Amino acid sequence: MDQLPLDQVRTLLAVIDAGTFDAAAEALHVTPSAVSQRVKTLERRTGRVLLTRTKPVRPTESGEVVVRYARRLAALERDALTELGIAGGPDPARLPVAVNADSLATWFLPALTRVPRDPPVCFELHREDEAHTAALLRDGQVMAAVTSSAEPVAGCTVRPLGLARYLPLASPPFAARHLSGGPLEELLPDAPVIVFDRRDELQDRFVRALVPGAPGASPVRHLVPTSEGFRDAVTAGLGWGLVPEPQALPLLRSGALTDLAPGRHVDVPLYWQQWKLDVPALALVARTVAAAAAESLHPADLPGSGPRPDGATRTR
Repeated sequence: MDQLPLDQVRTLLAVIDAGTFDAAAEALHVTPSAVSQRVKTLERRTGRVLLTRTKPVRPTESGEVVVRYARRLAALERDALTELGIAGGPDPARLPVAVNADSLATWFLPALTRVPRDPPVCFELHREDEAHTAALLRDGQVMAAVTSSAEPVAGCTVRPLGLARYLPLASPPFAARHLSGGPLEELLPDAPVIVFDRRDELQDRFVRALVPGAPGASPVRHLVPTSEGFRDAVTAGLGWGLVPEPQALPLLRSGALTDLAPGRHVDVPLYWQQWKLDVPALALVARTVAAAAAESLHPADLPGSGPRPDGATRTR
């Protein structure tokens, strides 16, 4: 084998994107049997199983390699046609990007509004945490990601964006009920807490930094898996939690929330990872996102006065 036939590669990508052979056939305007035959031929040609025949279908490890190649090829082809002025109609660049929930709820969407509209770019946003963000980059589902991982995924470049700051907050009634009458170090480990999901350890890490030897935050914890919902749950007095600074400041000014430990905070480093591709639309988005992050996030070299988690940190 010395080449991968483009029609077979594109068909494999269509199956992955559509989820089933029938849906891919409809998108490609061919019969389901033609789709199945192309995939089987590609598998024979590569000598590897490329798909798991589930619903939806999933690429195998070998299939991820071909899917990644197909997406990059499609991006390069689209840009080449655009530069030649022979693209068939208004076909905007499609950029799938993975981004953590807190960035999506605070600074990232305003950053995208700064991307020039000519040529048009269509964003396909995937809200994922750090581990899944890396997986999406590896299997080719996204071309770029906002992540807290400084280790580049194979075939990707990485650049620092800045530090996302989190403040330990609670509503005044909650603080009066659960956190008065003694030192914070004694009361906080037992106070009800809000967490994003079962992988969210940021509140636990904050408590361990505040109280050396403590096992973490209280086992009385409420899981609220959206950034806005997390903020609202803290404001409603369901528990305390670490709230992104852009969401926290207006509520602190209004008195809806109180800072439990003034001067202490958690800084989560954020990075932009993207494929190593000479795609103008991708480069333009990367520059725009980096510029917006520089205005919205804290500088990466700014010393944090609060506890900073070691290694992996939440990118909720």
